[in-house]
Amino acid sequence: MNAAFLITPKSDVKFVYDHWTIRQALEKMEHYRYSAIPVLNKKGLYVGTLTEGDILWSLKKNENLNFRDTEHILLNEVPRHRDIKAISIDVEIEDILETSLTQNFVPIVDDSHVFIGMIRRREIIAYLLKLRSNGDK
Repeated sequence: MNAAFLITPKSDVKFVYDHWTIRQALEKMEHYRYSAIPVLNKKGLYVGTLTEGDILWSLKKNENLNFRDTEHILLNEVPRHRDIKAISIDVEIEDILETSLTQNFVPIVDDSHVFIGMIRRREIIAYLLKLRSNGDK
């Protein structure tokens, strides 16, 4: 089965832009209770996933930084410690199972690398449970 059937479209996904500040990202992540969030550039291209850990490591490296200073640090200046790759919309579900073991979601892009949505781990698990229950009949 094609992964497109499980995608949560971009219009329903919360994300941040790489020209936003750490503070803007933290506020969005706190509001939605996210520990990781996709990062896009101004053209809508997926550039990576920002995690709480990325922000914490960045703050640790800047010992003199206080919370107010996070208003001046852009996300494109924050090193990301995990390289979470996006996957093409044409991929089969079976091809993303291993990826979903280490991530809460898998970013999905089109042929131009434009972010079009994500597949959440819970949708993958629900799909597998449905397959299993259909196989038991």
